[in-house]
Amino acid sequence: MHYDLKVWQLAMDLLVDVYAISKTFPDHEKFGLSSQMQRAAVSIPSNIAEGAGRESKPDFLRFLSIARGSLSELETQLLIAQRLGYIGEVGAVRIKIREIFSLLKGLMKSLK
Repeated sequence: MHYDLKVWQLAMDLLVDVYAISKTFPDHEKFGLSSQMQRAAVSIPSNIAEGAGRESKPDFLRFLSIARGSLSELETQLLIAQRLGYIGEVGAVRIKIREIFSLLKGLMKSLK
């Protein structure tokens, strides 16, 4: 099952991190950058789960690719938040993002 996958577990941890980070944003960002970051973070484990639940490798690969795209989107949004001064250093979160990216890449390679 998808919840046995290390990449899904780390993506869930990242989601919790993103929600904690986005709570510190200014109120005017509640429906802006904060919401976008949360949606991207939710998309990552959700797409891993949906792909794992599909009955074909091509479908699983497609959903893993979507998860990887959401991961890249989230990293960009974190950097935007940092540049806007909403958050400080995001090194620890970016390390987690890189690890998830690497695991997704490896999983995709193993399915091809």
